[in-house]
Amino acid sequence: MFVPELRKDPIVGRWVIISTDRAKRPSDFIRSKVVQKGGFCPLCPGNESKTPSEVLAYRPNANGSGQKNGSGWTVRVVPNKFPALGIEGTLNRQAEGMFDKMNGLGAHEVIIETPDHASHLALLPQKNIESVLWAWRDRIVDLKQDRRFKYIMIFKNHGEAAGATLEHPHAQLIALPIVPKHVSEEIDGAKQYFTIKERCIFCDILRQEMENPVRVVSENEDFLCFAPFAPRFPFETWIFPKRHESAFENLSSHQMINLAAALKQLLLKSEVALDSPAYNLALHTAPVQENSLEYYHWHIEFIPKLTNTAGFEWGTGFYINPTPPEESAKFLREAEVPTTVAK
Repeated sequence: MFVPELRKDPIVGRWVIISTDRAKRPSDFIRSKVVQKGGFCPLCPGNESKTPSEVLAYRPNANGSGQKNGSGWTVRVVPNKFPALGIEGTLNRQAEGMFDKMNGLGAHEVIIETPDHASHLALLPQKNIESVLWAWRDRIVDLKQDRRFKYIMIFKNHGEAAGATLEHPHAQLIALPIVPKHVSEEIDGAKQYFTIKERCIFCDILRQEMENPVRVVSENEDFLCFAPFAPRFPFETWIFPKRHESAFENLSSHQMINLAAALKQLLLKSEVALDSPAYNLALHTAPVQENSLEYYHWHIEFIPKLTNTAGFEWGTGFYINPTPPEESAKFLREAEVPTTVAK
C-alpha cells in the first residue's frame, strides 16, 4: 500500500500532495486530444492584412527584399488584435478609497510559429524551433527599452483545453507594468536561499537532479529537462540551463541551438507518452530591469492538461498530483521518439 506524501517546493515554499495511493499512468487520464477543426485562419499566409501590422518577421529567402506584412515568412510577430493590455498612455496610478488601481498599460503580441496551419511546435524541424526562440529573444530585447515595462511573460497555450482560441501554432507575449505575484514569490524565495547559503537554489537543484537522475527526462550539453520534486500537476516538467543565467535573452547562439533540441525532445516525448495532449508552456525569466541576478535562474515550465484545478486547490493553495514525478519522468524518459520527426 502506498502512502500519500506532502512535498514542499524549496523555491516558493508551496506544499503539494503526491497522492501515491491513486497513482496514475498516462493512459489513466481522460483528456481531449488536440484536433484540427478548420475554417478561416487570420494567422495563415495570405491573410497578413487580417492581422495588425507585424512588429517582427523572419523571411530567410527574401534577400532583404521581402515586403513587410507580405508572404515568405517563417516566423511572424504581430500585436494581438484583442489585447489584454494597451500600449498607449501612462499608468496613472490612483486610489479608490482603500483600493489601488492603474491604467491597463502593457504590450500583448502573438508569435506565429510557422506558416503551416496543420503543424505544431513539436513537429517543426529543430532549426525552425530555434527561430521561434530567437523571436522570443528579439521581442524581449526590443520591449526592454520601454521603461514602463517591468516584466515580460512569454507563454504558449496548445489546444482548446489549455486555453488556445486559435488553432494555428502560436505563442503569446505580454509585457506588464508590474512584476506578477507568482514571479515575485519565486524570486523572493531564491533570494532568501541565497542570503542564507550564498548559493543559487536553482543551481543546487540542478546539481542534485544530475547526481540522482531519477526525475531527469533528458539532457544535453547545455540543458537539463526534469520533473520537479514537488510538481503541482502530473507530468509537469522543467527545462533549466546548466550554466547560471537569470535572463533568457542573454543566451548564446550555441545555447539557443541546444535549447531548441531540448524543447523539441520534451514535446515529442509528451506526444508519444501522453497521446498528443493539450499543454501550457511558460518562460520564467528575470524582470526586465534586473537581468543579472546571482540568485535567480531562468527556465521553461511545461504543464500538460491532464487534470483540472478544483475546489480544494482553489480553497487551500495546495495541489493534489496523482502521479509522482519519479514515475512521470520515467514515462517521458523511456518514450521512443520516431526518427522521422526527431530532427
